[in-house]
Amino acid sequence: MSHLFEPIKLRDLTVRNRVWVSPMCQYSATDGVPDDWHLVHLGQFAIGGAGLVIAEASGVVPEGRITPHDTGIYNDEQVAAWRRITDFLHARGAATGIQLAHAGRKASASRPWEGSTTVGESEGGWQSVSSTDKAFGDLAAPRALTAEEVAELPEHFAAAARRADEADFDVVELHFAHGYLAHQFYSPLVNDRTDAYGGTFENRVRVLLEIADAVRAVWPEGKPLFARLSATDWAEGGWTGDDSVRLARLLAERGVDLVDASTGGAIPDAQIPVRPGYQVPFARQIRLDAEVPTASVGLITAPEQAEEIIASGSADAVLLGRELLRDPHWPLHAADRLRADSLWPVQYERAR
Repeated sequence: MSHLFEPIKLRDLTVRNRVWVSPMCQYSATDGVPDDWHLVHLGQFAIGGAGLVIAEASGVVPEGRITPHDTGIYNDEQVAAWRRITDFLHARGAATGIQLAHAGRKASASRPWEGSTTVGESEGGWQSVSSTDKAFGDLAAPRALTAEEVAELPEHFAAAARRADEADFDVVELHFAHGYLAHQFYSPLVNDRTDAYGGTFENRVRVLLEIADAVRAVWPEGKPLFARLSATDWAEGGWTGDDSVRLARLLAERGVDLVDASTGGAIPDAQIPVRPGYQVPFARQIRLDAEVPTASVGLITAPEQAEEIIASGSADAVLLGRELLRDPHWPLHAADRLRADSLWPVQYERAR
C-alpha cells in the first residue's frame, strides 16, 4: 500500500491522497478576477489526480496583491469567478484551497517576466506598506503601517475567508511566508518596530495570531485551516526552525490544522542551499516537535522521493509546484509506479 496515495482526513474534509498542488501565482488576472486561464490551469491538476489543489496567493485587499495582475478574494465578482473553478475541481474529485495573502513591501511589482520592478501609481500600482519603511532589494520603499492599521489586518483576512467559503473552497491557507507581509513582521531581519508589534518574539508574531483567531472565528468549523511559514530565513540573526516550532504550537492552539513548511524570502541575499528535498527537514521538525501536521514543498520530483517523505513521517503531504507545471498528470504516473489504486479518468484510460 502506498502511503502517498492514502486518503487523509482533516476536520470534516477527506482528501483522496497526499499529492497536493502548491499555490503558484500566474500573474494573469484582470482586477483580481480569475478567468479561463485559471480554470484550465487549476483544472488540469484535478484531472491529473492531485488530492488538493490550492489556488495562488490571492490578495485580501487590492493593495495586498504582489502585482496588479494577481488574483484577489476581496469582492463579489471574484467570488463568482472562483466558484466556477471550485465547481469544476470538485466534479473531478479534488479538494480545493486558496491562499490568503498580503504582499506588504513586495507589492505593486511588475510580473516576473517583466523584470519584477515597482509599478508606479500612474501605471496602476500603489504605495506598498510593511512592518518597516525599509525597501526589499530594488523595489520602492514601503510605508510603515501604523499600529491602528496593523490591528485592522485580521478583519481583512477574515473577510477574505468568508468570501472563500462563499466560493466553496474546502481549505484556506494563511500565507505567512516568503517575505510577504506576515513574514515581514515575524522576521527579526525585517521588523524594526518598537511598538506592540515589534521587538520580542511575542510581539513579532502577535498579528499572525490575531489573523489566525479572526479567520478561525469565521471559517466553518468543519473546514481545515492551513498556514504557510518560512521555517528559516537562511541568514544569521534571522528566523529559525526552532522559532517555527514555537509559532506552530501557538497557531495550532488557535485552530490551524496544518503547517505548510517552506523557507526564505525575507531578504534578497540569503544563501539558500537548494537541493532535492532541502526543505523537508523543517516539515519534519515542526511535525515532530510541535506535534502539528505538516506538508513539505520544494524540489520534490520523484514518486519514490515523495513516498519516502510520507512513509518516514517527515510530513503528512507533499506540495508540488514546478514539477506539476512540467507534468500536470504526475499523480497518475506516480500512482502507477507505486502500484496505488488507479486515479485515471475514464476518458484517459486508453492512454494508460
